[in-house]
Amino acid sequence: MFKIPFRGLQIAKFDSIDFCVRETERELKLRNYSPKTIKSYLLYLKDYLFFVKNNNKKPDIEAIKDFLLEKHDLKYSPQTVNLALNSIKFFYRNIAGNPFPVRIKCSKRSMKLPVVISKNNILKLIDSIQNKRHRLLISLSYGAGFRVSEAIKLKIKDLNFEENIIYVRESKGGKSRITILPEKLKTDLSDFILGRDFNDYVFVSNRCGRLTTRTAQKIFSNALLKTGVFCDATFHSLRHSFATHLLENGTDIRYIQTLLGHQNIRTTQRYTQVSVSSIQNIKSPL
Repeated sequence: MFKIPFRGLQIAKFDSIDFCVRETERELKLRNYSPKTIKSYLLYLKDYLFFVKNNNKKPDIEAIKDFLLEKHDLKYSPQTVNLALNSIKFFYRNIAGNPFPVRIKCSKRSMKLPVVISKNNILKLIDSIQNKRHRLLISLSYGAGFRVSEAIKLKIKDLNFEENIIYVRESKGGKSRITILPEKLKTDLSDFILGRDFNDYVFVSNRCGRLTTRTAQKIFSNALLKTGVFCDATFHSLRHSFATHLLENGTDIRYIQTLLGHQNIRTTQRYTQVSVSSIQNIKSPL
């Protein structure tokens, strides 16, 4: 047990891992971190505190490095290792009140190319789905560039049929944006939501609640299997395909950045690396 300054109090007792984790959770919630980020931070912080046997009076740089190297050895991705590091930094800076920064640089992130489904295979995928609700889910997610979480949280009030736009509210990082409502889906969508409450979710389950992430992903994977499109595609590949196909159609990359809600243009520019039509238009010097 040891004593350190904490949040305006002269002395605070950090005598248990549970106390440290609980105080960190309170602070994360006060700062309006997303539930997903909070869950991840607490998971890795608790893991770290067990690793150093709760000896957290001040950051031991070598101990932190050993902890992160253990994650590397266990084949954790660089993104996950960085998340663990950020949770440790947050704890020492904002909870333990340590005046000395943890000067450890983040891991170099792997740059994997996004998995893109061709236009023909997108059509095959959609045509293979007989269930109207499921077909609309996949069609709209591709046609509007949704993340799976955005698709299942979409509400009827977010559809603006007059202006052909969709409001995506409080998405990743708590940010909202506007994307396009595909003209081709307007009639089917209008019929699908006819007579329902303005605040209802567009895609509801058989139990009247919204669809779960797992259910939406299962709908996609079943359609992929049925179509026989053999690739490492996931539900998120619909969003990758949306961006890539817009780029191939000549849409300005700045507009694509806005539709996807990317803060940094470099995130959007990776789609130039998987644009098949752009590459096909380049002639080999041979």
